[in-house]
Amino acid sequence: MRVPLEGNTNINKLAAKRLKLPPQAVLEVVIVRKALDARRKNNISFVYSLDVSVSVPEGQVLSALKDDKNVSVANEQKPEVVIPGNNKLEHRPLVIGLGPAGMLAALTLAQHGYRPLVLERGRDVEERTKDVAKFWKTGEFDEISNVQFGEGGAGTFSDGKLTTRVNDPLMHQVLDIFVQAGAPIEIKYIHKPHIGTDKLRGIVKHIRQQIIDLGGEVEFEAKVTDIEIENGKITGLTVNENRYIPCDLALFAIGHSARDTYTMLHSRSIAMEAKPFAIGVRIEHPQDLIDKSQYGISAGHANLPAADYSLVYHAKDTGRTAYSFCMCPGGLVVAAASEIGGVVTNGMSLYKRDSGVSNSALVVNVTPEDFGSDVLGGIEFQRKYEQLAFKCGGQNYHAPLQTVGDFLAGKAGSTIYHTKPSYRPGVIAADLRQCLPDFVVDTLARALPDFDRKIKGFARPDAIMTGVETRTSAPVRIVRSNDYMSVNTKGFYPIGEGAGYAGGIMSAALDGLNSALAIIKQYKV
Repeated sequence: MRVPLEGNTNINKLAAKRLKLPPQAVLEVVIVRKALDARRKNNISFVYSLDVSVSVPEGQVLSALKDDKNVSVANEQKPEVVIPGNNKLEHRPLVIGLGPAGMLAALTLAQHGYRPLVLERGRDVEERTKDVAKFWKTGEFDEISNVQFGEGGAGTFSDGKLTTRVNDPLMHQVLDIFVQAGAPIEIKYIHKPHIGTDKLRGIVKHIRQQIIDLGGEVEFEAKVTDIEIENGKITGLTVNENRYIPCDLALFAIGHSARDTYTMLHSRSIAMEAKPFAIGVRIEHPQDLIDKSQYGISAGHANLPAADYSLVYHAKDTGRTAYSFCMCPGGLVVAAASEIGGVVTNGMSLYKRDSGVSNSALVVNVTPEDFGSDVLGGIEFQRKYEQLAFKCGGQNYHAPLQTVGDFLAGKAGSTIYHTKPSYRPGVIAADLRQCLPDFVVDTLARALPDFDRKIKGFARPDAIMTGVETRTSAPVRIVRSNDYMSVNTKGFYPIGEGAGYAGGIMSAALDGLNSALAIIKQYKV
């Protein structure tokens, strides 16, 4: 059902009219999906999919609307009944990492009585929030607790997007869990749902408490520093180098920045392979520039959200692609380092997305061929440019910043900016060409004019770019079978974004949920 931007928003009355029924015949209306259609800027509208319960026989309604292909009987989906397997566990499952994958895996196991023990290398979300705020204010970096490590994972300090290309029937179950933990109910139906970092922190804390209430345990500052493997099967973990925990099963939801853990796992011959990722910069614009480009004369309308965009440029002669990534309407650019001596950028926004500034990563694809045949070569590739950015920024976690005009002209030093830089603890005018690979520089220089043709003002000379964005995805994949278990180590389950099987909050959460269900179907409590 299409509803004009200025149309009546009483969904029950609109549904009754569409079904040619009196309002009292409509018993309940549930929004299944709500999307914004802004293709015609002079006629922006919302498109709804609705489940409607009525008091009259459904055959009567369908007969009256037999020529309306958009009205049909709803198919009720029944949840799968999960039957535990017959294999007996000697020890309770271990979950390593409390990001989206680890949280959903641990919660699902706890709900079925498996009493998981969760080991998180960082701190709880309350302490972590304080540590991150201190870093952004003072530049005092904490290796244990930062934007990458700690309860909630990297997504806790992000835009909180819940979009995914994964088509999984359990998606609604994950969204229900988030809503029950405090997320706004709209995430269950809106086309591009997001939570915002402010709401995510409370949700993360709520889910942790659920895990504990159901018999699980959660330990912080508990870093897995070694694993024990006997006859091709995991038999135990070492925590903080001095504590041994025996186990039958371990779900490793380590996140895409756990470089020391990747190195340890590789040294223990866990099957891994290098995979593609992307690196680049963050670009910022006034939000109203993006709104006007996407909404035209309707920009600023109270019913419209802060606009986003998705841009792609293909260089046919080189095979490189530049694209926008993790676009944050009404957000800010944040410091996201996880190692001493490296500068990393990311984007973040609050639920209201009302900062007045948009930002997005502009990145270029990197393939294993760019960094050699070493499985861990991608990590060193990322680290190299993060350390160069640290040097270019003054070696105090300030970030190098350059205007688009200077970048395209091959010079540096301009300090007249279209928007005030949002990155903290600070920025310094520098040459981003000094902390990016040549092929990234060349591809971005070709892409920016193309993006400007799509969004007028996108590449204006005083637009600002901050470097470097390197953590777009995991640089390795921990190889697993269809049952979520490692191909060469029984009982070892690599899951989520850090394992190379997800890309964002929602897909990681789904991966964690599905991995837990796979374990439940094989093992009994």
